[in-house]
Amino acid sequence: MTVKVLVADDEQTIANAIAYGLKREGYTVETAADGEEALRKVDSFQPQVLVLDVMMPRMNGFDVCRKLENRKNLGILLLTVKNDMVDKIVGLELGADDYMTKPFDLRELIARVKALARRLQKAESEPDPDPVSFKVAELVIYPEQRSAYLKGEALALTPKEFDLLALFISHLKRVYTREELLDLVWGMEYEGGTRTVDIHVQRLRTKLGGPYQHLLQTVYGVGYKAIGEIP
Repeated sequence: MTVKVLVADDEQTIANAIAYGLKREGYTVETAADGEEALRKVDSFQPQVLVLDVMMPRMNGFDVCRKLENRKNLGILLLTVKNDMVDKIVGLELGADDYMTKPFDLRELIARVKALARRLQKAESEPDPDPVSFKVAELVIYPEQRSAYLKGEALALTPKEFDLLALFISHLKRVYTREELLDLVWGMEYEGGTRTVDIHVQRLRTKLGGPYQHLLQTVYGVGYKAIGEIP
């Protein structure tokens, strides 16, 4: 299956350069010049990966991420001109999977798009070896359908949030270091390092809410684990 990538950047020369590089690698690419156009093209073009600039007219990249927060099977690579960790953390908290700071090396950007697309394709195409769902009280994970339900209601999880929750719930009481989680869920080194893991665990706890947020426990000085009962 040909992977479709949407490049959203108001600097036309940058958007065209990224599109050209990705097309040379065999991707189907479209571009958008502002946030509103990006949202429209996500619906019409149905890309697997969105390369999204933060500073755009009409709607910035952060607001686009907010609008797409519940969109499944869409990987987002955020571009920012600010070498500011706060901006990067905000992007990750809003559901972005990765980020790069301008100016960037086009070869590295293409490599990151490849890695993101590969993870998404693998998650969609590979059947889970164990079709049995994973359950803790009223939290149920269905790996094959990539869906999670709490008290009968579907949880709105990003691809990375689902992968992380499924890993924890399918390996109860197993302690994972942050470095292990980066490798198993993200599959590559991120500039933000282990802070990426902390942000996604925080987001999961917020979405689980109530007593269920306590299923994901911090093992101080090591990492995280999930327990098999509501504390």
